[in-house]
Amino acid sequence: MHMWQASTARAGQPARIAARNLLRHHRRTLLALAIICGGVVSYLLAGGFINWVLWAMREAAIQSQLGHVQITRPGYFREGVSDPYSFLLDRDTSVVASAAGFEVRTIAPRLAFTGLLSKDETTISFIGEGVDPEAEAPLSWAITVMEGTDLRAGGPDSVVLGEGLAANLGVHPGDLVVLLGNTPAGGVNAVELTVAGTFQTTSKAYDDTALRAPIEVARRLMRVDGATSWVVLLGETGQTDAAVHALRGRLPADRFEVTPWIELADFYTKTVELFDTQVNVVRIMIALIVVLSISNTLSMAVIERTTEIGTSMALGVRRRGILALFIWEGALLGLAAGVLGVALALALGQLISAIGIPMPPPPGMSRGYVAEIAISPALAVDGFLLAFITTQLAGLPSAWRASRMNIVDALRHQA
Repeated sequence: MHMWQASTARAGQPARIAARNLLRHHRRTLLALAIICGGVVSYLLAGGFINWVLWAMREAAIQSQLGHVQITRPGYFREGVSDPYSFLLDRDTSVVASAAGFEVRTIAPRLAFTGLLSKDETTISFIGEGVDPEAEAPLSWAITVMEGTDLRAGGPDSVVLGEGLAANLGVHPGDLVVLLGNTPAGGVNAVELTVAGTFQTTSKAYDDTALRAPIEVARRLMRVDGATSWVVLLGETGQTDAAVHALRGRLPADRFEVTPWIELADFYTKTVELFDTQVNVVRIMIALIVVLSISNTLSMAVIERTTEIGTSMALGVRRRGILALFIWEGALLGLAAGVLGVALALALGQLISAIGIPMPPPPGMSRGYVAEIAISPALAVDGFLLAFITTQLAGLPSAWRASRMNIVDALRHQA
């Protein structure tokens, strides 16, 4: 029978002894590793899936509608819905480029307008955006052309319709449609355009009501000049805060309002809050499973090694030495399980991402997508800490109980 060596413990080598104890009881150790690793892998795969979904949702919103930063006249987002043309910006966007001081992929002027869309005897209301087709090209990552072409290939008197809007009106690429709008002066104006194509974004509600036309067409229809907003797309989403700070410091606050995308993405922020709650619930459930399972495993270890504990105490090992040995066992177990669990999760995440996860259409979308697993460094660290800390917490009661044993009762347990 293996005996702890009191002299070794007093020499300050509890970690080595703890490692020997874990290896000596390899079946119990493997069971504990499997439980902890399973929890870590489950947590990281679930968290990685949510990370990817949020990343895809964020980038789709940024690169199809919002951009990273929007520049408007002060008060446009609060009061401009009812009277957008009282908040018009100039045509020239060079003031933004000169004030930026950072990488800007594009500055796209947009003119918001509404009206009626007609074909033959059918008329339907719409919300429209007048855009510069060339400046908007980098902002079209999440806009899928379903039929026909985009505005760049459609020509100056073309329009592209959301898939749902086109279906409701019964039009196809090549058809002629009429846009009717009320001008700011109170008059009525109309333009005839050719449908260049139909598009789909990540929002079905938007696709059911929206159209896009060249900004010059929108200006001609509404008889205004300028733009209601300038949409700025940066090199990286992580540059947004610095860009907002720089622009707010260099653009006159009485003439320009600088708004980051996150303040305009209400659906995204609510989704993040929902997923954060779900991840926290999963974390708590996994922690409870690990704590209960490992506590039971380590309690059995204390019972099986009662005689060894009594012998060690009889040889001079103090109670705090016994406590330290069991704490070291929990620490080494948590360390090994955390590293192994993170490594397995990363490997499985890469494999699953290579295969893809077919997903049904989520609420508000008409088509499904293929998801991936995105385990970020922060999430990997969180998974490791989940394994390490919960294992330590699970081992503390057993370690304390072992250190509080009566020597005579522990030695008598051999009989």
